[in-house]
Amino acid sequence: MADKNCIVISISNQKGGVGKTTTTGALMAGFTKRGHRVLAIDLDPQGNLTFSVKGDNEISASIYDVLRHEVKPQHAVQHLECGDLISSNILLSSAELDFIGSGREFLLRDVIESLRVYYDYIFIDTPPNLGILTINAFACSDYIVVPVLSDIFSLQGLAQLHDSVKHIKEYCNPKLEFAGILLTRFNARSVLGKEILGTAKMIAKSLDIPLFATRIRSSVTVSEAQSAQTSLLKYAPANGATKDYMNFVDELLKRGV
Repeated sequence: MADKNCIVISISNQKGGVGKTTTTGALMAGFTKRGHRVLAIDLDPQGNLTFSVKGDNEISASIYDVLRHEVKPQHAVQHLECGDLISSNILLSSAELDFIGSGREFLLRDVIESLRVYYDYIFIDTPPNLGILTINAFACSDYIVVPVLSDIFSLQGLAQLHDSVKHIKEYCNPKLEFAGILLTRFNARSVLGKEILGTAKMIAKSLDIPLFATRIRSSVTVSEAQSAQTSLLKYAPANGATKDYMNFVDELLKRGV
């Protein structure tokens, strides 16, 4: 049984297609490989994390069932090779309508509290918006990892996320902190890549959000691994992006996150 000092990390960005699910899956597999007890929660109604790690989203209970108090959290956990998972499916898309009572922003917090004792790390893959599901994730997390596509438009959205987190800290979760910004699909050799890195450093400094030293290279192998429903670590351990993600795992561990 794991220590009660379990760390909960949301992987979040209000923009889609920035590598949130890929990053969550890589952290799930990477921390498991490093010997930690890991749970990933798919909080995105699209269920892409569930699919990519070959979780079941038809027969097994999902996070939607858990949040509706129809299933105990422990009974929704799927034990996979890359770590444990609570799956998601399209039913979760009705969350904004289903969860309307007072305290609805703390539904996931109660779930997490019952699971902390079993894990060292819990990773939450959030939807690409700042709705009630993401608010629930932030209300129970210790840290937020923000994957950002290496383009100027992705960087521009960070101010809005920063303001939302500031609000959550004030009203729901004063312990919440940014772990940092993770640049994905990064090309260090291109002129644009160098410009993006400079801009990212400037924005990170102005918002007082750390910028991770690790950057994730662009690789078609990432999509191939997801299509094969296999963790990147197992599918292509020697791939550049795989090595980057393992370096990112180690950077998080060194930082004490």
